[in-house]
Amino acid sequence: MRNISKLPKVRVQLIRDRTCSATTINVGSPGALVAALGNLALMDREHLVAVLLDARNALLGMETVSVGTLTASLVHPREIFKAAILANAAAVILVHNHPSGASDPSPEDKSTTRRIWKAGSIIGIPLLDHIIIAGSGYFSFREKDILPRNSNWED
Repeated sequence: MRNISKLPKVRVQLIRDRTCSATTINVGSPGALVAALGNLALMDREHLVAVLLDARNALLGMETVSVGTLTASLVHPREIFKAAILANAAAVILVHNHPSGASDPSPEDKSTTRRIWKAGSIIGIPLLDHIIIAGSGYFSFREKDILPRNSNWED
């Protein structure tokens, strides 16, 4: 049996990145959020950003959760919700780009969204939308009524 006093001590701390400019971003509609994050469409690799919201759906912050390849980005619920929990977020919106220029969700986008939505409903931090930015357009799971408004999402 290990001596508990000799175990390493761990501390979690949220550090606000002061190098970013304090720009007000409207998260009231997918189009407004896309306008604020439109530079994602110019990226040559997939970037997944978690937009962290307070209880009034006001912006708390954003976290780049994953930077992938030209056609894929690995993401796991723990990375998304780690930032959300540390920021004391009440909700999350995911935004990622498709360097190909096509905004339609891939089968992987759909299954990932389902996993993130389920994880969020379990821990009490709902996924409000998942937006794909590509070329001059975007795809919003919420606008297309793909995200459920209750806790039942069948596989």
